[in-house]
Amino acid sequence: MKYIISYKKPHNHYIDIEFIVDKINQDELLIQLPAWRPGRYELGNFAKNIQKWTAFDIVGNSLISEKIKKDCWKIQTKGISEIHIKYNYYAAEINAGSTFLDSTQLYMNPVNCCVYIPNRINEACELIVQLSSDYNVAIGLERKLSTSDNTHTFLANNFHELADSPFIASNTLQHSLFVCAGVTFNLWFQGICKPDWTKLRSDFTKFVNEQMAMMKAFPAKQYHFLFQILPYKTYHGVEHITSTVIALGPGYSLMHNNLYEDLLGVSSHELFHAWNIKTIRPIEMQPYDYTKENYSKLGYVCEGLTTYYGDYLLFRSGVFNQEQYFKTFDERLQKHFDNFGRFNLSVAESSFDTWLDGYNPGIPNRKTSIYDEGCLLAFITDIFIRKNSNNKYSLDDVMRYLYTEFALKNKGYAAEDYKGIVEHFANTSYDNVFNNYINKAADYEVVLKDALAYIGCKLSKSTSAKAYEHALGIKIALINNACKVIAVYPNSVADIAGVSINDELLSVNNMQIKSEGTISNFADWCNYFVNADSSKDNIPLHLIVSSQGIVKTIEIQPNVNAYYKIFGIKKSNSVDEAKKNNFENWSKNKF
Repeated sequence: MKYIISYKKPHNHYIDIEFIVDKINQDELLIQLPAWRPGRYELGNFAKNIQKWTAFDIVGNSLISEKIKKDCWKIQTKGISEIHIKYNYYAAEINAGSTFLDSTQLYMNPVNCCVYIPNRINEACELIVQLSSDYNVAIGLERKLSTSDNTHTFLANNFHELADSPFIASNTLQHSLFVCAGVTFNLWFQGICKPDWTKLRSDFTKFVNEQMAMMKAFPAKQYHFLFQILPYKTYHGVEHITSTVIALGPGYSLMHNNLYEDLLGVSSHELFHAWNIKTIRPIEMQPYDYTKENYSKLGYVCEGLTTYYGDYLLFRSGVFNQEQYFKTFDERLQKHFDNFGRFNLSVAESSFDTWLDGYNPGIPNRKTSIYDEGCLLAFITDIFIRKNSNNKYSLDDVMRYLYTEFALKNKGYAAEDYKGIVEHFANTSYDNVFNNYINKAADYEVVLKDALAYIGCKLSKSTSAKAYEHALGIKIALINNACKVIAVYPNSVADIAGVSINDELLSVNNMQIKSEGTISNFADWCNYFVNADSSKDNIPLHLIVSSQGIVKTIEIQPNVNAYYKIFGIKKSNSVDEAKKNNFENWSKNKF
């Protein structure tokens, strides 16, 4: 089977694809386009990007074809030994999991746009890409020698490998590499940016070495970090076995402060996925079924453990200092405590429901995040194992066991397998965490505090500096220059008074709310009218809001310091030697 990729007018964003299949020995053939892409557990419906479709035999005679599902075609092949399918794909969206074409690059995720034959999915195939002679290609597939400067040919053992091999083709790719434990790691940057190669190689080598040392073996002979650097603010990564695509921006901030920390964080996260989800997989995804939802409740392992290790291994390797790591932990804590969906849908149930409402927040307070909740539960589980084994074992051992006893044996794991492995290394029952916090919607502040205490740390709470958060119980954001309510604390004074999500705030105590850029004066007026020292001295606030196009006045009596606390992790003031040793054993850093 062969895929020939070409294009004529890159500014129109249409990629031309020819799919050639021989050795046909059946009267009808089904041609399938994936309905989703691994790494994002929601339907993608990529077929909506196909404009033209034709099927013909080896000499050019048209074949009868019929679309029988939204992304599946049936072709009449009686007496036909070879077919050619030509179609085009509209590629105008650029993120870490999309396909994109313009005058500067061809960027393709084959899982978006390459069709396959379901009953021949395990057959080898060739990817032939026709490009300008000055283009280079960054890809994880094996390269076949070509006699033409314009044609690049790559080999895949099966459709799964092809689907998992994104590439960037361009004449402006910037490249460097380093070697860890015999594996070559490539850094590719596409877009306007100035990579500091010395700093990048130094930091990447540290966290890559830490991951390799932890897992003992790597699932690929080489690995490619494919960076799409964009001129605007963005943050997105998608994992593959031999590569990751990471979209970041703006390019002018790439090597500076927060964006560089984001680059390190997402790179560490996506690399860990080469083990966790790309090779260590839930039984429901071994192998992937590209035609429909692959339901699983194990998102707290697939994404939660990866989120935990992505930042934690940066700390453990010395790339992040304590302040940088604690900042990432604080972000997880804040998202957890600000999300009241934690009382309604467990992280296991929320994993299952990514297929229902994707990665959007959904209706208010319904679900939790498999990333943030899963991360905190991974930390709790790591400490649970360490505490019960006197620091002999940890979550590291669980991951290594899953890799050697499941992934390397092409076995998927079930939730009970994960639970049993944790119990094996902890040598005690995991029922409390597994039943009451992973599979049940509940407040786990108590077990979180206990886990932090084991390493000499504590959960800190403080009052938000924003009066509308701590005294009214709302959160706001500027949306199209309008100051809108984006969250309401359940049973807060704002909630009781009738404030709703999506209400636009027009005035407070007759003072007009003005918004400019990313700034609104609503916060300043609230801070002015609310006495943060005493609820007794506060007069009611009169808000004028636009709710579903209806303007109304709402009276609210502030309740100072009652809502939306600021959460964080801090070292305890008085810590014994045992807890200091626990911290150092866990973090590989001095207490």
